[in-house]
Amino acid sequence: MIDHSTIERIFDAAQITDVVSEFVSLKRRGVNYLGLCPFHNEKTPSFTVSPAKGIFKCFGCGKGGNAVNFIMEHEHLSYPEALRWLAKKYHIEIEEKEVTPEELAKQNERESMLVVTQYAARLFSENLFHGHEGMTLGLSYFRERGFGDAILRKFEVGYCNERRDDFTKKAIAAGYKSDYLVMSGLTIDREGYLFDRFAGRIMFPIHSLSGQVLGFGGRIIKTDPKAAKYVNTPETEIYHKSRIVYGIFQARQAIIKEDRCYLVEGYTDVLSMHESGVENVVASSGTALTQEQIRLIKRFTPNITMLYDGDPAGIKASIRGTDMVLEEGMNVRIVMLPDGEDPDSWSRKTSDEEFKRYLKENETDFIKFKTRLLLDEAQSDPVRRANLVREVVRSIAVIPDQITRTVYVKECSTQLNMPEEVILDEVMKLRNQDSFRNRNSWPAQDSASGSLQDMPGTAATSTSTSASQRQRKKEETSFYSEREILRLLIRYGAEVLTRELDKETGIETITTVADYIITEINDDGLKFENEHFAAMFEEIAFSVGQGLIPGDTHFVHHANPVISALVVDMLTEQYTLSRIWGKHGAYVETEEMKLKEMVPDAVLKFKGDKIKVLQKEIRRAMTEAGDDDEKVAALQEQYKAMTSLQKKISTGLGGRLII
Repeated sequence: MIDHSTIERIFDAAQITDVVSEFVSLKRRGVNYLGLCPFHNEKTPSFTVSPAKGIFKCFGCGKGGNAVNFIMEHEHLSYPEALRWLAKKYHIEIEEKEVTPEELAKQNERESMLVVTQYAARLFSENLFHGHEGMTLGLSYFRERGFGDAILRKFEVGYCNERRDDFTKKAIAAGYKSDYLVMSGLTIDREGYLFDRFAGRIMFPIHSLSGQVLGFGGRIIKTDPKAAKYVNTPETEIYHKSRIVYGIFQARQAIIKEDRCYLVEGYTDVLSMHESGVENVVASSGTALTQEQIRLIKRFTPNITMLYDGDPAGIKASIRGTDMVLEEGMNVRIVMLPDGEDPDSWSRKTSDEEFKRYLKENETDFIKFKTRLLLDEAQSDPVRRANLVREVVRSIAVIPDQITRTVYVKECSTQLNMPEEVILDEVMKLRNQDSFRNRNSWPAQDSASGSLQDMPGTAATSTSTSASQRQRKKEETSFYSEREILRLLIRYGAEVLTRELDKETGIETITTVADYIITEINDDGLKFENEHFAAMFEEIAFSVGQGLIPGDTHFVHHANPVISALVVDMLTEQYTLSRIWGKHGAYVETEEMKLKEMVPDAVLKFKGDKIKVLQKEIRRAMTEAGDDDEKVAALQEQYKAMTSLQKKISTGLGGRLII
């Protein structure tokens, strides 16, 4: 069996457009891609790929899913075979083994750690906005730097109180085990004495693509020469700094929309650029870029722009790792900020429009930038110039696309005043070296076969139900209302539905979409008829009870392929708004803007369908009761009560008839 962490790595690496484009010619259409479906004959493209959601969907034949589902369907492979196919493509080594009790315990530990980090993020945010110390030190720090509450809440920024064990004691008192506090890196255990790792620091939660809090970065506020300016969560079972970039959860939609990602160094750089209206930005958090981080960004765009602060030594150190970005086939550009400025300081010194214009007007292609930088350093020294050529040749050689390489060879020959043939010859020599060709290869994998029984949590069944089964489920009375409830939970579960401020205490109570729906359904003791919807609802309700709200990525990559396919259907929209409306400034109301009306309506429709199911059961029971007048009378009273409830629900829906 393929272990859970390896499956996660495969899903993280598998870019849906990259996988599908090996078999389908795709053309960009707005934020998505369009092509002819490989699963049925069609002349007009109806096959859509969404890089933001990591899914494909054909509106002609109905097939849809994630990258693994696509390979399963297209290559006729089982789930584990498809995972192996993708692992080989992305050079991920697989170790297959049986799940031991110890490994199962580790999976449970991982889930418990996610619950702890989510709790910590909530508590730190509460400290910042409502705690005396957090407001005096943390919030005033952000106010001085021009950050508004909306940005701080968007990134769930918080504050860890200065008292050495404040967080740890509160977490234990709230029922969280000290073992998990230590495992998640929030608490330090020194010979039995437990204390906070981040005491006296403003806190920056680091999110996964699905919005789960994996770790934290903490910045000290008070001047202390003995203390590090920044402290980050150490490597844990859930936090691997080489696999995540700061701000990707908040930036992914903007990256898709703009088809570009800005890369900066620090947390506040990201926040400042969001304040300036540039939301397609992530941070490397001061570490060198890794292959996993680059592929994570590439899932949303092939275009990356790096912002440098003008320090020559820092620039030279940074560009050494940029060849990895080129190697992934990405288009790399550079923006040099004025001397002594970083994205945070420069965005605060300029207006939003001036900042955006500066980024646009000062972009330089990376190869040209690197060549010019090294030329300035080498000047007329022949040895340095020779080394310069080798540096530039290596950067060109790693570019996978032959046409792009040829263009760069031509341009660099002009810049370096060197024959094009010489540079091209050096590029080809390097590419033909065995050490160069095999630089990213893993040991060959066995082509052992597998079955769906290897897949955790599922039986060996087909990845999609038969047409008759699907039709029968759609004909169930509450299918569509149940589906809409799950769609709202998965797509908007974390969105704020209401805010209520207690004037006496000053404490703000926030109700999310997930809080509202789950409370309404559970308080009335209502159940889902569809077994897969029921399983999904239970999973979401349990996670929300633990302080987590699983997002669309969690369910798109769900181990149960039926659930994954259902979620793809929920999240896929056949029609998207044309860009022309945005260009002409047309006002279009989005779903997010209508949640306060949509969510209660969906819950009422769900309840109305449950009443119809009960009415059918009562009518059947009345028929079966026959001449038992007493039983019939009791059932009639029940039916009357149900009818009365249905009228109230119809009134709540604006008088619409529930059919």
